[in-house]
Amino acid sequence: MGVVKADAYGHGAIEVSRILCREGARWLAVSSVDEGIALRRAGIDCRILVMAGVMPWERDAVREFGLTPALHSVGEIALFRDAGGVSPLDVHLKVDTGLNRLGTFAAAGEIAAALEAAPGVRLEGLMSHFASAADFTSLQTDEQIRRFNATIAELAALGIRPSLTHCAGTNAIAYARPGAAQPLVRPGHAIYGYVSAARGDAPPCALCVQPVLSWKARIVAVKDVPAGARVGYGGSYVAIAPTRIAVLAAGYADGISHRLSNKGKVIAAGRLAPILGHVSMDLTTIDITASPQLQPGDAVTLLGREGDVSLDAQQIARTAGTISYNVLCGISARVKRFYVE
Repeated sequence: MGVVKADAYGHGAIEVSRILCREGARWLAVSSVDEGIALRRAGIDCRILVMAGVMPWERDAVREFGLTPALHSVGEIALFRDAGGVSPLDVHLKVDTGLNRLGTFAAAGEIAAALEAAPGVRLEGLMSHFASAADFTSLQTDEQIRRFNATIAELAALGIRPSLTHCAGTNAIAYARPGAAQPLVRPGHAIYGYVSAARGDAPPCALCVQPVLSWKARIVAVKDVPAGARVGYGGSYVAIAPTRIAVLAAGYADGISHRLSNKGKVIAAGRLAPILGHVSMDLTTIDITASPQLQPGDAVTLLGREGDVSLDAQQIARTAGTISYNVLCGISARVKRFYVE
């Protein structure tokens, strides 16, 4: 099940979904009904799981567009009982095994009773989500696996055997633990070329991936400023020597974190070039003293590789004090995407 929520982590959900389905993915996972509808309208015909909940006014659309809802309480089973249609509605029920976010704490008997009272609903899948799958200094994931498998066994004793069970995302796939890999797995971050670093005594990473996205911006202006010149809003950077600066046509409205002000870098003509002053809404200023040949119209790399120099989302995240998911999902819709196969 390829996870393509949040516009495929900023990569473009429609294009990524087409490739995943072509390559054999049987399922896709989205966050909302709207995300699922967008894929259906684009002609994506494989199974789609809506993971983060269905609003009351969206229930009819679930069946209309052939989506599969993830339910997070036994009460929701009754709400989908009369969802319409001549065949039962397949659903996946999420059990909370320790993340304490979405999912039900209901006992197997309660789940069975709710299903019996809702003949229009069929439990196709049982799912959960790990809180710290890459952390081998903690027993939390092992305890979550134990709880999940216990629920499966308790439901089976009552005659309920969902055909699909799943709880493993990228980190649980990359750093395998006994019982983590159910018949279905949900890679997300790995599809786009990233695996989080493990903590503690972890097994070797089973995935070898590379970032698939490069992000570039054009230079709109180049100028030379003298020593002592202040750059940007608030004059937060003061040139310590004569400096050639370039102004990029991208800012925090495009997804360059404001936290990279005066400490982030980009790649300019194959060299790392520091960001000078505050990142503003539409523009970012960099130091190109080491690459004086650059001119307006030339491209620099915000994320990606030029020769032997690279910047990936994890490196940028460390500088900005955030996580790589935030860097990728933060690339705004106004940044044009170009797809190369």
